[in-house]
Amino acid sequence: MIELHPRLFVGDQSTCLQRFEGFAVVHAYKSPCHQRAVGYRQALPHDDPYYLALETEYDLYLNLIDPPTPLFQVDSFRHFRDFAESRYLHAHQALLIHCNQGESRAPSLAMLFLAKDLHVLPDDSYQAAVEAFAPLAATLPRYAPGLGIQTFLAEHWSDL
Repeated sequence: MIELHPRLFVGDQSTCLQRFEGFAVVHAYKSPCHQRAVGYRQALPHDDPYYLALETEYDLYLNLIDPPTPLFQVDSFRHFRDFAESRYLHAHQALLIHCNQGESRAPSLAMLFLAKDLHVLPDDSYQAAVEAFAPLAATLPRYAPGLGIQTFLAEHWSDL
């Protein structure tokens, strides 16, 4: 777990089942966290109310996978931003965002939050945010955003 900004952390799946006092946690991947939280093993029907996200008091479980062709939905990122804003900005909790490897989805969500909500990075374009995020990304030993999340964020930056 690496602190990118005061009270904003990025991690990998080793943090999935740990409880950190004073933290809100975003589990930014399908397997195993979203699957365990919602209670399914195979496929979840698209009309399930928790298909995109399940929010609890301290956790947000996102159904995110990161294939080369993006399968993300803007609403998933809106769930993330609403949760992060309410916990980090309003409740003053630390925020941990993690995904399987801690290299693509979690740091990309952290970058989005830093740009769109904390205004620490430029938010006028994805490319501007990526360039400004580079010094922070250098602190993440496994940072390697997937083509799917890069493409999605570049195409939908203004919608987020």
